[in-house]
Amino acid sequence: MALRSFGAIGVMMLASAVPVNVQAADKFSIGLPGVPPVFISAMVYTAKEGGFYEKYGLDVTVKPFNSGVGAAKAVLSGSVDASMSPTAPVARMISNGNVPLIAVQGFEKPDWFLGSMDPSKSKCEDLKGQAVGVDSPHGARWTQLQNMSRSCGLFPDKDIPTVNLSSNVGAAMVAGQLTFGVLHLDDIPVIERESGKKLTIVLEIEKTAPGTHYLSLVTNSKKLAANRDKLVRVVAAHIEAIKFMYDPANFKTVGGYAKPTGRKLEDATAAVKVFTDFGYWPNGHSGLDQKRFEKTVKIQAIVGKKTKGKSGIKPGKTPVSYEQFADLSIWNDAMALVKKSK
Repeated sequence: MALRSFGAIGVMMLASAVPVNVQAADKFSIGLPGVPPVFISAMVYTAKEGGFYEKYGLDVTVKPFNSGVGAAKAVLSGSVDASMSPTAPVARMISNGNVPLIAVQGFEKPDWFLGSMDPSKSKCEDLKGQAVGVDSPHGARWTQLQNMSRSCGLFPDKDIPTVNLSSNVGAAMVAGQLTFGVLHLDDIPVIERESGKKLTIVLEIEKTAPGTHYLSLVTNSKKLAANRDKLVRVVAAHIEAIKFMYDPANFKTVGGYAKPTGRKLEDATAAVKVFTDFGYWPNGHSGLDQKRFEKTVKIQAIVGKKTKGKSGIKPGKTPVSYEQFADLSIWNDAMALVKKSK
């Protein structure tokens, strides 16, 4: 049962159980990747619609951006307090520009793959000169195209033309506007059903660049210093929302909460099962795996060297360290708060 269904008395009881001094809900904003947001954002919508933010005294505004990179830039400008942004571009931004972005929660496992609507075009080499749907220049999908296509020596916007479509790549493929696109796991059944065609998997990120880190909840150092208590409560709400999401009895409810992602209820409910089986959302841990992060940074440094600084981490720049990138104390304090509130 969603927390918000308890009514006014239940909300008051829940609020009183949380050991934080909050008289009125504190406002907080989170930028999400994609318009509409990609399915990883179901966690934020579950925390919001399921009452978990409310439990921790928070009034959270959700703001979708064309890409997670755009959302991270909004964090830097102060337009939003935090964002769910792809780890590779964030690491690149910190390394190249020394920007004050800090990760407080992570989402480790990338599910990216490159799909083709033409079964005769099923090899990496077939991408040369062919348009591929991505989110935005140097965004998450663009970066993963780069990571996957480098296995055959091809690079986006040099050997492979890209089309910027935010999170609408699958829709363009169904409409026959594109043959190739960088996609998520939940795109497969929707594309196949709506197009009536079998999607061919050309490349998979866990095969071409295994062990990389997908996404991070980031804020900036100034926001962290001023709003540490809020961030702890935000992550506490996420911890509880994720636990709720992994219960099969709640799959349909979570699918309903995920309506802003643009998925039909049936598709969204199926996606919750697919992604919880995949371990998409970090259940009971921070999601900030150091080995995956360091592998991601290493690849960005290699790309920077090969492209002479046109992409990746520029030669001569010091790659961001794990200690500089992640603040694990937020998640640790959030978990302590969750345990204390029970």
